[in-house]
Amino acid sequence: MVSTPRRRFLNTLGGQAAVAAAASAGSGWLWAAQAASNTVKPGTDAALIVVDVQNCFVTGGTLPVKDGEQVVPVINALAPKFKNIVVTQDWHTKGHASFASAHAGKKPFENVMLKYGQQVLWPDHCVQGTDDAALHKDLNLPSAQLVIRKGYNPGVDSYSAFMEADRKTATGLAGYLKARGIKTVFVSGLATDFCVGWTAMDARKAGFKVYVIEDACRAIDLNGSLAAAWKAMAKAGCKRVQSADIA
Repeated sequence: MVSTPRRRFLNTLGGQAAVAAAASAGSGWLWAAQAASNTVKPGTDAALIVVDVQNCFVTGGTLPVKDGEQVVPVINALAPKFKNIVVTQDWHTKGHASFASAHAGKKPFENVMLKYGQQVLWPDHCVQGTDDAALHKDLNLPSAQLVIRKGYNPGVDSYSAFMEADRKTATGLAGYLKARGIKTVFVSGLATDFCVGWTAMDARKAGFKVYVIEDACRAIDLNGSLAAAWKAMAKAGCKRVQSADIA
């Protein structure tokens, strides 16, 4: 799944929605079993990845995720449990290729074909240096060691903290984490069914053990995309946990 072009992934999410709904009764026990498993204690070889907790994606932003700001206190409470923290920011140029405003006659949430495949068009958001792109003011991560800015290539979008949407260009995060001896990542932030999901699955592809902290994320949930994303993450080997499971 993570190796497919971006639009194909989005189409797959939509197509999986009905399957995920039909299977929810059967898959629910699996997630419940995972959540009820032994408490996880992050070691020195673990990192917390905080994905795109920016003004853009919370109430009042240009591309808000419902209740997105509610992840902030959860992430702040988790932070002291980690020796290693990485933060990501969507960081687009003005007139970015993923903006509907960059394509004559197009509207947000329509699609265009770019060099790397189908691209969903978004409202202008997270433009470099603007308050919209800033991290949420209440996010308290004084021990974070690295900020990964993604989507800064004017012609290529990026959901994942590891790979741009062309699925060829690496952000350098995998190399950084491996150089630091990190083997396990815990993913949080916005949004579960897009940037968090892509980051988690790319982390698995890069060889990391992955936990996605459900209550430290919020989702867009477009036409069943949340259920489909959880199913895709499970298939990739990502484990779903709650913040209370982390010691």
